Amino acid sequence: MASYPIPPGLSREGNLVSITWRTLIGTPIASANEMQHRLDKVRALAIFSSDALSSVAYGPEQVLLTLMMAGSSAMVYGIPITLAVVVLVIIVATSYRQTIYAYPTGGGSFIVARENLGTIPGLTAASALLVDYVLTVAVSISAGVSAIVSVFPEINDMRVIIGIVSILILVIANFRGLKESGAIFALPTYVFIASVLTAIVIGIVRIFF
Repeated sequence: MASYPIPPGLSREGNLVSITWRTLIGTPIASANEMQHRLDKVRALAIFSSDALSSVAYGPEQVLLTLMMAGSSAMVYGIPITLAVVVLVIIVATSYRQTIYAYPTGGGSFIVARENLGTIPGLTAASALLVDYVLTVAVSISAGVSAIVSVFPEINDMRVIIGIVSILILVIANFRGLKESGAIFALPTYVFIASVLTAIVIGIVRIFF
């Protein structure tokens, strides 16, 4: 590890915190080197599809559980709900595609809403995204921990600790930047996609054979 000089007025304890912080997160990226940290398509898919994929992971399960609680007769609504979700995904994908062409240098919900509708709609979109991010992390971690505990029931008492540690790992990974976090999330993302596709193929084969 490189030696970090102690700045004036900073104690050795403060320097230790600084070294630990930079070891976990990495050194700051100079603006001149920003272009070198852009994402390729493989890492970009792992980063920007995480929200949608996490919804795929726990969304259908929660829909089915809710319908089961309403009784077996409510299961007939499963297909219409699925079709509604598919239509919603198509609308969102079409919107993203239009945004990419209209804002080739980058334009999130805040920028698009502010420039086309005004400041208040822009802030509303930004607030909605903030709430969405918090809920996505909360629900995704909860669903993931529940899945782990269902496989290993003996660690049920540790589910809160596992959830907190998982959130800390996500925080540190995202603090390191898109390129590094993309490398971390790439493997589980593609394993999940392969698993879902495999489950679909197995289901189709069982239906027909």
